[in-house]
Amino acid sequence: MALFRGVGAAMVTPFGKDGKIDYDVLSAYIEHLISGGVAALFPFGTTGEPATVTADEYEKTIRFVLEKVNKRVPVIVGAGSNSTAVACEHVKTVKRLGADGALVVTPYYNKCTQNGLIEHYKAVASIDLPIIAYNVPSRTCVNIAPPTLTKLAAIDGIVGVKEASGDIDQFLDAAKACNDAHLPMYCGDDSLTTIAMAMGCYGVISVAANPAPRQMSDIVMLCDNGDYAKARELQFRLNEFIHSLFCEVNPIPVKKAMQLIGYDVGSPRLPLTELEPQHTERLKAAMSEIGLI
Repeated sequence: MALFRGVGAAMVTPFGKDGKIDYDVLSAYIEHLISGGVAALFPFGTTGEPATVTADEYEKTIRFVLEKVNKRVPVIVGAGSNSTAVACEHVKTVKRLGADGALVVTPYYNKCTQNGLIEHYKAVASIDLPIIAYNVPSRTCVNIAPPTLTKLAAIDGIVGVKEASGDIDQFLDAAKACNDAHLPMYCGDDSLTTIAMAMGCYGVISVAANPAPRQMSDIVMLCDNGDYAKARELQFRLNEFIHSLFCEVNPIPVKKAMQLIGYDVGSPRLPLTELEPQHTERLKAAMSEIGLI
């Protein structure tokens, strides 16, 4: 069964001026997302900078999010690693804390084969927590080939895949494989949301939903209602804004976008840095064009 349908927010991690996680900002930010119509929250995916948080910060923040959300929407926590054993430990932690599921990215850097991917996901799925596999080869240098999705669908505990290859041909092949195997697929590229919904996706796990939860939710709702003309119109209107969110590596621009709408989520942790001034001006212009600022 699908963990959710609609828009999942790929959350940023708010850091205060002291460099520590700012739970007051996180609390208000969660309410912003839920009131904006998001259907699930994804802390500590790529956008949440998980590689830069300590084990203590990871656990404390998951507990905080779960308590604040209080079952209003599913909370699906990023729990990947390039080590299968470490990924399994992360999934055990997420399960112990009470999350609804885990988002498990392909094991980066090691560049395993497709057989290695299957064995990796068998291991993390054996922990008895719903798993959404996450394919983002631009980050990991490992790609889940569409035929492999059929094999992942046969693993008990794999309940979905986030497809973020950015390759439209692969995206279409992956959508067909997932549809044929009855594996829920979620779009991982905001700019492809309308196309993804037309191809049978269950929704989008979205960066743009952080500053624009209502707009992204509206696109998916229009598609669900069969009004692709209006969905396409809104998608076209948001495209420059979405492109501006990726003018530097994620989550640098989206953290700036959150600051611009009044949520002081702070700067990314090193080695990521603040958005360059010329890119900030582009982002501001795009946000102003669609009424966000």
